[in-house]
Amino acid sequence: MPQTADVRINGKEFTVAEGTSVAAAVLNAGYSMRTSIHGEPRAALCGMGICYECRVTIDGCQHRKSCQVLCATGMEIETT
Repeated sequence: MPQTADVRINGKEFTVAEGTSVAAAVLNAGYSMRTSIHGEPRAALCGMGICYECRVTIDGCQHRKSCQVLCATGMEIETT
């Protein structure tokens, strides 16, 4: 039986498999990471922390690269 983590994304509760990156959890929940200056949705591009397209706020800390952080129970994730 796989372990799970309960996280909150933009105020909604989600349960993800242990080891899931924040980027994957956000995308699977149906959200984009942020929006461009023109209002277009942006998401992870490189998946290894080089492009900075996957930045989100995690537990109040802004501009965290979501592709580099694993979900943990109680984590608060906010997209912009």
